[in-house]
This record gives sequence, C-alpha cells and structure tokens, in this order.
Amino acid sequence: MGFAPEYVTYVLSENFADAKELLLDPLMAVEYAHLVMLRSQGIVSAADAHAIRAALDAVSRDEIRRAPYDGTCEDLFFHVERLLAASCGEAAAGRLHTARSRNDIDMTMYRMRLRELVLGLAAASFELRDSLLGVAAAHTGTILAAHTHTQRAQPTTVAHYLLAAVEQLERDLQRLKGAYERTNRCPLGACAITGTGFPIDRRETARLLGFDGPTGNTFGSIATADYLLESTSAAIVLVAGLGRVLQDLLLWSTAEFGYLRLGDGFVQTSSIMPQKRNPVALEHARALASKALGQAQAVATVVHNTPFGDIVDTEDDLQPLVFAAFRDAMRAVHLVAAAVATAEFVPAALEARAGEGWTTLTELADTLVRDHGIAFTAAHAICTRLVAARAESPEAPVSELLARASRAIVGGPVAYSEAELAVILSPRHFVTVRRTTGGPAPEETGRALALSRAQLDADAGWWRGATETLAEAERTLARRSAEL
Repeated sequence: MGFAPEYVTYVLSENFADAKELLLDPLMAVEYAHLVMLRSQGIVSAADAHAIRAALDAVSRDEIRRAPYDGTCEDLFFHVERLLAASCGEAAAGRLHTARSRNDIDMTMYRMRLRELVLGLAAASFELRDSLLGVAAAHTGTILAAHTHTQRAQPTTVAHYLLAAVEQLERDLQRLKGAYERTNRCPLGACAITGTGFPIDRRETARLLGFDGPTGNTFGSIATADYLLESTSAAIVLVAGLGRVLQDLLLWSTAEFGYLRLGDGFVQTSSIMPQKRNPVALEHARALASKALGQAQAVATVVHNTPFGDIVDTEDDLQPLVFAAFRDAMRAVHLVAAAVATAEFVPAALEARAGEGWTTLTELADTLVRDHGIAFTAAHAICTRLVAARAESPEAPVSELLARASRAIVGGPVAYSEAELAVILSPRHFVTVRRTTGGPAPEETGRALALSRAQLDADAGWWRGATETLAEAERTLARRSAEL
C-alpha cells in the first residue's frame, strides 16, 4: 500500500528535501561509525563489514542530493538503505541495522548538525567582538551622551558603550559553550528507547563521531529536547541583545543624532531622493536578528506540550526551523561585525552634544559632597534649584546662581569661580573622574579592553579545540572504516 498523495506532497516530499540538505552528511557518518563499532565488537563478520563499507563508499551524495522524492520509500534513511542493499545485497546490508533504530540515528544526526550551528554562531560572535573592540580601542577618549529612558542622561565614551556590548557577547559565548557541551553527547545505541541486548560500545561510536561521550539514560536519549531548547535559547538571548544595540546604532546614524556614519559599502541611496544615505545594512541586520529570534521561539512552541518520548514534533518538521534560526542569527551577527568596523565618529561634535542639557550635574552634586561635606540629598536639591534658577535667568553667572541655591538649601553660599564650574561641569571631567571598576575613565576602559581581548583569545582557543576535535574524529572514522 502506497502513501496518500496528500501525505507525499505536504510532508514526505518536503522532509526528504530538507533531510538531503541538512542531514545527509551526518547520516553517512553515523552509518560508518556504527559499522566500525559493530565489527570491533564482533557483532558483524569481517566479510560483511567489508561489503557494507564498500557499499557505503559507493554511495554518491551528489546523486542523492539530485534525486527527487518518488514516494517509494518513507525518508532519506530508507533511501540510503535501499542503495546499500542494491550494492551489497539485502543480507549484508540488513546487518548494518543491528542494534540501532531510526530513533537514535535521528537524535544523533540532529545533535551533530546542532553542534555545528552552535559553533558557527560562536565564531560569528567572535568576529563581532573583534570588530567592536577595534572601534572601542580607537575611541577611549571620545565622549558620548549616554541615554536613559531615551533621554540624554550623562556623558560616557564610545568605548564604554561598546565594551558593554562586548561583555554581553562574552556572556553569550558562555551560554553557547554550555549548550554545545550538553548537545555534544551521542544518543547512538539508545535504539528505539530502551537500548539493546547486543554488546555494543556506545563510547566508541561517540568518539568516532566527535562527541564528548554517550548520553545517559536511553529513554531520555530519545525523548529529551532540552539540549535543543537550551541551544536555541542561547541564540535568542544573543540576537535579542544584538537587536537592542542595533536600535541605538540606527538612531545614532540619523541626521538628528549625527553620532555615527557607516562606510559607503553599507548604505544605500533613494530611487527618488539623491541626498539620502540610508544605513540599510543595519536595518537588514535588525530584521535578520528578529527573524532568528522568532524562529527560535517557534522551536520552543513546537516542542511545548508534546509527549516525553519519540514524537515527530521534535524531528523532521522541526529541524529546518532550528537551522533557519541559527542561519539568520549568523547572518545578522556577521553583517553587524562588518558594518561596525567602518563606523566613523566625530569626537568634537559628540563631546559638545554630550554636555548639553545639564548632563554633568551629578558631578557638581558629587563635588559639593566631596568639597563641602554636604549630604548628597542636599547637594541634589541645590543642583535642582540651580537648574530652575538658570531657566529663569539664563544670562546670570552660574557661580552666582549656585551661591543663591546653596544658601537657600544649607543656609550658606557655596563659592566656585566660573572657570572652576566650567571644569566641574565639563563632559570630559565627568568621564575622567569616573574610575569606578567598569566605568568610562580612559584608564579603566583601557584595562577592560585588555581583559576583553584576552577573553576573546581564550574563547577562540576553546572554539579551535572543539572544531579540531570534530575534524580529528572525522579523520579517525575515515581511517577506521577504510581498514574494514
């Protein structure tokens, strides 16, 4: 009995196409690894192992990728099974399926693909961190108006802002690293859900496929989706954080702000307005990040309230969504990294803007506390009264207005010259004295830059180790299978 045409059109054909694109290489690796293990454990004979390996070698992945779905088999796994049987005979080919199920094969393939995606997003985040650190290093002394509640609040520096974004990405890497470590466990050998009575070696297949080891409980090996939810959640946190930074960068690129100018390669003009210089690369990045976030959230929605066991909801239909979420996340991160590297700031204009609107008034209050022993609440009240008096008498000297305000609040005048007040209220002084750990003073951002560079090197070292482990496992598997 054949499959219903509707089932073929709306499910099987689509899933076959997705599997060819996303899962063919992992499937073939699983085939080889399982065969090597079966032979090393004496579960299949040397003659059968050699015949199966020759049949696997004869499989043309390019031909499989070109093959249309013809409805004669359920999925990619059975398509490959049929090719093997045609090559080495049913009797030999059938022995390859000893002590395994599509369930543990599927879960192994999904984890193999997911760990690549996690490593890919991690690598993209390194590129962005490097780009941000490069710009920050050039602007440790470039004053910038920081905003709270979308209003100018206090002066900081471009470096201080960008380092905050870098630290967020550093935490993103820790989340991705943890997700990778928990994803990189091999379910192969769990079979349908209870394992097998054959004397298989799950540790050997795990090593051959580059995993850190096998999963534990065989039921959970098939049923769980927490590794998947953790990985997509890490991606959600990363792109959500990136989107907030992108929103700022786009605002800074407006004529009204005028803080930032992107390189010509990342802007477009208008088809009707020749003067336009639109930072569309950042808009595309924001859209891609939002797409990735939505797709990753959809993964959790699909998994939610499904039975804790083997169920198609977490399998063929879901995996393309996982891939799309990570792919769009990587596109967004790579694009921002390239665009930010071209960012130009105008230090003099930024510093002038940063001092407007009494943004340095907190430092005046702090100075009153330090120099005169006034309680901060009283100093705050003096400064509030000063701003109101200046609005009423914009031509009056600030020193005179301050003396009046302090007399009204603490009973005596506080005396500073106009020159002294100009320094106290300057954006650069405001930044320079803020040497708090993590603050904007150039010596502090310089220290933070060095730490973040060192952390980037360490994180990249972890990534190189993880990717080399996978590459070495691939080489070992090729050698071991060739010996059969």
